[in-house]
Amino acid sequence: MNTSTAAIPKLTIKVVFLGESAVGKSSIVLRFVSDDFTESREPTIGAAFLTKRTTRDGNTIKFEIWDTAGQERFAPLAPMYYRNAQAAVVVFDITNEHSFHKAEDWVKELHEKAGNDIVIALVANKMDLLNVQGTILDEAVNEEEVDSFCQREGLLYFKASAKTGENIHEIFQTVGEKIPYSKQSPRRGSDHDLTITDDQRIDLQSTTVEGTKETGGCNC
Repeated sequence: MNTSTAAIPKLTIKVVFLGESAVGKSSIVLRFVSDDFTESREPTIGAAFLTKRTTRDGNTIKFEIWDTAGQERFAPLAPMYYRNAQAAVVVFDITNEHSFHKAEDWVKELHEKAGNDIVIALVANKMDLLNVQGTILDEAVNEEEVDSFCQREGLLYFKASAKTGENIHEIFQTVGEKIPYSKQSPRRGSDHDLTITDDQRIDLQSTTVEGTKETGGCNC
């Protein structure tokens, strides 16, 4: 481990991932944390917790990422994970209109319950499917509707693919730049890239949080 990753983080950012099951939340997180992708994985149960250290302005930044389960039965547990989060990433499947409407519900809930200071990014995942011959493109979410929603709700918006890695780094880079350093250490600018320096994954397969088993799976 080099000196930059061993240093005490200048900023720790808690990020929660929300969205319907099988939209690829875990795949996005794992692509960012370990640059890995698996075509088929078991769905997340409860939530998974992973961390990643990056640098910004020469300072160490630590992302603490809560990857929540998308199944409806786990929805009541979501406030436990997005409480005190500085950022939320709400994911939908670009080929699944229903998943976009579910994302709209998550954004509404965040605005109502997580406060006005939380940074929210909306991510259209599985962009790679739109480039596959034979994909039924008229099943894709309407782009104008998404753009209008993002403008109305003040969201960051990304088109991404966990499979190819498209825009995955940019999601975290932009979110990180929206989170200021502490008042004691004011930020020095917003035009610096985040550079990945190392990664860490905490496997919670046999760990419970307030009675909820957590595991690091995903539906890609």
